[in-house]
Amino acid sequence: MARKPKALLDELSYPGPHDVLRGNLALVGTPGLVFAPREGLNLPAVAFGHGWLQPVHRYRGLLRHLASWGIVTAAPSTQLGPFPSHRIFAANLRDALDAVTKVRLGQNGISVDPSRLGLAGHSTGAGSAVLAAAAENAPDVRAIATVAPAQTMPSASEAAKRLRMPSLHLAAENDLVAPATGHAKAIAYAWGGPVQLRTIDKSTHLSVTEGFHWSQVLMQGKPHYGTQRVVNALFTAFFLTHLAGKKEYQPLLDNDVKRAPIDLDREDARAR
Repeated sequence: MARKPKALLDELSYPGPHDVLRGNLALVGTPGLVFAPREGLNLPAVAFGHGWLQPVHRYRGLLRHLASWGIVTAAPSTQLGPFPSHRIFAANLRDALDAVTKVRLGQNGISVDPSRLGLAGHSTGAGSAVLAAAAENAPDVRAIATVAPAQTMPSASEAAKRLRMPSLHLAAENDLVAPATGHAKAIAYAWGGPVQLRTIDKSTHLSVTEGFHWSQVLMQGKPHYGTQRVVNALFTAFFLTHLAGKKEYQPLLDNDVKRAPIDLDREDARAR
């Protein structure tokens, strides 16, 4: 019997059953963070792109949360200046996936299955994740999730037209930096494959981040626990479903949840 979405949301908003190891991507050639379950073989992996001016440590909670549910997460710490190259950052995300796929992680020799790869990101890091998946030399990415996505140069929404893997896009209702109608909606409606768009109420551009950072003086918004809880649960359900094949979490993706109703849910491009 399928479980109710609220019960699944509550379950996935808490850490999963795995102990988590933290490492440094610099050991495999790319500066950044990597979180992984303490043990496991042929695990799914996700590379996460940070937002404009945001250090990767502001996403530690989300990265650790996904790892506690059995998903290796890698977040490159590059292109942190005020004028980042989105194209180069997209390449850094691809490099991060390549690194965790080819190198055994941790003392127990954790391994990643190259057929179970995903991309995710926040703000311009989300747009760069879309660019990474659309590149000619992209790895075999099976799923993409974004939160408060922002457009990039080249255009993330143009790149989205070429993508066929499932995607989940979470917009922030009160986002003044990357308003949902001009960014998340444009990317979601351009998507070439299965796509879902939700808007998280009472959230701002920086709600998904953690701690204080000087960029909050320049940018609208601040960390918000309620938003982080929803993002943690929906990202986890999405990647467990599409990368780990755990269909028991599908009801959470198929239904509205409190604070994050579905705005768009399209199975494929033909349904436009």
